Amino acid sequence: MPGHPFLAAVKPLLDAIGADTVRPDRAGPDDVVLSWEGEPVVAVRLPQLSESLDHLLAALERGHGKPLSELDRKAKQSVVRSLEARGAFAVRHGVETVAGALGVSRFTVYNYLNRSEAG
Repeated sequence: MPGHPFLAAVKPLLDAIGADTVRPDRAGPDDVVLSWEGEPVVAVRLPQLSESLDHLLAALERGHGKPLSELDRKAKQSVVRSLEARGAFAVRHGVETVAGALGVSRFTVYNYLNRSEAG
């Protein structure tokens, strides 16, 4: 498994979503086994939804080059739209988590969401 070209190809995706990898023979019922040319190469253990939101927030912060709470209003609105498109608000306490990361109130996040629906 280590050093396999397929694993090298999918590693950036797995890192971006916060997935772990295990040997295919150690895959659990919820793991996704990925194969290359008919042979199992790696099993992917997906993170819980709440962990995925944390990874999304961290990726957005890296992309902006500073804490999300330091962004201006327009950039924060863009972050909320991006997170909404990725289903972040379907996660339990998603609005609260995003509000905390942005340094705004839940009410403000809801306003950003309503503004994006109207636009």
